[in-house]
Amino acid sequence: MSQRKIRAVYMRGGTSRALFFHERDLPPAGVERDRILSAATGSPDPYGRQLDGMGGGISSLSKACIIGPPTMAGADVDYTFAQVDVKSTLVDYAGNCGNCSGAVGPFAIDEKLVKAVDGETLVRIHNTNTKKLIVAHVPVEDGAAAVTGDFELPGVAGKGARIALDFVEPGGAVTGKLLPTGSPRDVIDGIEVSCVDATNPVVFVRARDVGATGTEPPTAIDADRALSARLESIRVAAATRMGIAPGPGQPKIAMVAPAQAFTALDGVKYDPDQVDLVARAISMGNCHRAFMLTGAMCLAVAARIDGTLVHEAAGAPKGDVRLGHPSGVVPIDAGVAVRAGAPWAERVTVYRTARRLMEGFVLVP
Repeated sequence: MSQRKIRAVYMRGGTSRALFFHERDLPPAGVERDRILSAATGSPDPYGRQLDGMGGGISSLSKACIIGPPTMAGADVDYTFAQVDVKSTLVDYAGNCGNCSGAVGPFAIDEKLVKAVDGETLVRIHNTNTKKLIVAHVPVEDGAAAVTGDFELPGVAGKGARIALDFVEPGGAVTGKLLPTGSPRDVIDGIEVSCVDATNPVVFVRARDVGATGTEPPTAIDADRALSARLESIRVAAATRMGIAPGPGQPKIAMVAPAQAFTALDGVKYDPDQVDLVARAISMGNCHRAFMLTGAMCLAVAARIDGTLVHEAAGAPKGDVRLGHPSGVVPIDAGVAVRAGAPWAERVTVYRTARRLMEGFVLVP
């Protein structure tokens, strides 16, 4: 059987990797496009390795991004994110990936979709999954996206050029409401939860309420089948309350706890005064090794909303929200105001690095 060649670029964005495609090189949205994305990443793979494709066997390494002409006024490009399930044929478009968002600007510049301006180029990105605008501030050298720099991103070895991402009015990205249930707290399965939708919907629970500390290594959480089953039960029930069809990709669920000492995956130890809270997030059934960025942004917004469990755990920080997660500490700046008596997310700003790893063609049967 001959294989089909499709032009693609393999990129790291933040703590994720993804195959990047031009929209023109793929079939229209539908079954055939999904088949190509699954085959390219090596899914479905019952062994969980994606050995026959470009994926890495975990959710953060099994992704695709599709870039096309803008359909939103004022945007430079459209960007559609696809989360490819490792073990099944599912390709989920329900939400965005903040880490992959960090690579969209560099891709657009290097592919000549946006005119490069040496120093810094602004790329206005329309994320079609959430219908939201992202403004990427991309360092540029000699007409190309800069790679080297002095910014160190926890979870990524070495340093790189810092890319600032402004997520504009991120509230209600999937459900249309910042607080989808109408309340900062609800009770599900006998425990309190906070359901918040900013860049992506997340269900937050206190770690202690499910028998955890919030500082466990991801492998320990994945190995605790009772904990995983309870978190999944809460997540599915919360999805219904939020008005979301409970697929494996949305909403996410995360455990939060007050600031405490922890050791990151690279062995670095952090003291309680270096963070505002600690958290562990579940993505596609597994504990995320670095806390998915959209979830971290939702957490930062939730920390600014009175009454949420995140606000309780973080203690209402005045500056950046410093999140302690398995790969270290990430600061996130969130702006939340009040409109018509209800909280309103104005923006979230995060910092990432990105790098073009390979370019050419991906082959699919």
